[in-house]
Amino acid sequence: MSQVSLQTLVDGVRSGDHLISFPTDTIPALAARPDRADLIFTTKQRSLDKPLILMAAEVSDLWQYVTGTDAERQVWQQVAERYLPGALTLVLPASDRVPATMNPNNPTTIGVRVPNHSIARAILSETGALATTSANKSGQPALQTMSEIETAFLEVMTLLPLELDRLKFDNQAGSGMPSTVAKWTGHGWEILRQGAIELNLPNQGES
Repeated sequence: MSQVSLQTLVDGVRSGDHLISFPTDTIPALAARPDRADLIFTTKQRSLDKPLILMAAEVSDLWQYVTGTDAERQVWQQVAERYLPGALTLVLPASDRVPATMNPNNPTTIGVRVPNHSIARAILSETGALATTSANKSGQPALQTMSEIETAFLEVMTLLPLELDRLKFDNQAGSGMPSTVAKWTGHGWEILRQGAIELNLPNQGES
């Protein structure tokens, strides 16, 4: 793995030629530019029927990637204001701004998330929204530390320890659990994966 400065890491993923990895509030992420999500599928040996998550620094960065009625968007906004940043992934109808490479077998939906982690958000604020997943080979346990990721993925960029220290405004350790995943059905929410947080989600039209 190449340990690099923040600017080199940002430039690398923006170019579309590199994968990067960084810590989050759950488990470390493997990330690529959304239109180069194929790099993630290839590197992880991941099945194309397993979609990726679009991760951003702010909730406002994500709304352009989803589409819905005004009433639906009001519900989604309420949930986002309550739980994000945090360990929640919302699966919503995808807009035409989402590259098909993000979810090759079902491009009509997209999972979106804002991590509650200063390092992740500092990186995402520079790169823009990124295609992400856990940093592990498909079918294997999620890797929990940057040293484990360095061993498993020699081609992936990560930050120099000095840069990590500079960005670590507080001592944030990931929970070690994946995010909870909730899918909008058109009338309410379906929990696809129970993860790090318990949810009490409103349905359409509820306040």
